[in-house]
Amino acid sequence: MMTLFEWVILAAKIAGVVLVLLHVVPVMVWVERRGSALMQNRLGPNRVGPLGLLQSLVDVIKLLWKEDSIPGHVDAFYYVLAPFITVIPAFMTFAVIPFASQLTWNGHLISFQIADLNVGLLYIFSIASLGVYGIIMAGWSSNNKYALLGSMRSSSQMISYELSMGLSVVGMIMIFSSVSLGDIARLQGETLFHFWIFDIPKWGIFIQPLGFLIFITAVFAETNRLPFDLPEGESEIVAGYHLEYGSMKFALFFMAEYLNMTTGAGLLTTLYFGGWQMLPGMHFALDALNLQGMTYECVRVFLELTSFIIKVGFFMWLFVWVRWTLPRFRYDQLMDLGWKVMLPLSLVNIFITGLLIYYKVV
Repeated sequence: MMTLFEWVILAAKIAGVVLVLLHVVPVMVWVERRGSALMQNRLGPNRVGPLGLLQSLVDVIKLLWKEDSIPGHVDAFYYVLAPFITVIPAFMTFAVIPFASQLTWNGHLISFQIADLNVGLLYIFSIASLGVYGIIMAGWSSNNKYALLGSMRSSSQMISYELSMGLSVVGMIMIFSSVSLGDIARLQGETLFHFWIFDIPKWGIFIQPLGFLIFITAVFAETNRLPFDLPEGESEIVAGYHLEYGSMKFALFFMAEYLNMTTGAGLLTTLYFGGWQMLPGMHFALDALNLQGMTYECVRVFLELTSFIIKVGFFMWLFVWVRWTLPRFRYDQLMDLGWKVMLPLSLVNIFITGLLIYYKVV
């Protein structure tokens, strides 16, 4: 039975995470616009607010006030339902990602994770797979051939790459003997080996480099980002599954994409970059402050949270960087990569990991 204090802490964590996720969307829209302008030697948004920072806010207001009409040729019920089925799983998946280690305050153990499930990875894969239903529903209910083509592309793409994504993390599960993201983040704080004056941590990127490459490629495909944005191929199918959508319904699809990017970045950080483990040098800075008691614990949590945000921010920028760097694949290339390259590589990774564990290398 949860106490009142635990209910208050849980409500605060939910409100905080939701608030941050809601702010991620306009911030990333601005980063995407300014980033693309930087790469293409343009100015980007620079009129509304300093450096164009308020442009995203203006766009949100515009979408809120636009007429929210329903075209006469669509299946109205499923047409309206589809954006919600897409965006709700995008919010739910972040619930099991830990963003700092535990803190004891007045005898109460505070976990910086909304839900500390012992099946956290399975939860994320199961909930994230529900988003495809909203996409296929949007394409079908729009009664538009281009929207239907986009949704069919998206569903086949997500199903194909989910298999490689799931197999790519099996190596991490074998090494850490857990599917709890909290345990995986905590165990990555161990030392893999000592090099000169440095301790190389047991981060996933060091013990599962092949698994990391497979996983990050699958994340790009699962979030429909370039070079895997075939469901939205403007040059081929106009805009894909959200072609018939406007106003806030379109904004919900837009929001779901950026929320899935955030969850993907958080998962990459947690599995392969130590999660909330402090960045190099932060431990020395914390020890140099010579703090004691609760002050030390609060500063420690702050540094861990800062490390987590920096790592997630790096991967969010990587999504933008890749989008404006690589061209789009053809559809046959996309499917060949998923089934003929990534799936065999993920099986090879499991085999190699099993050998390394058997011979006690990791």
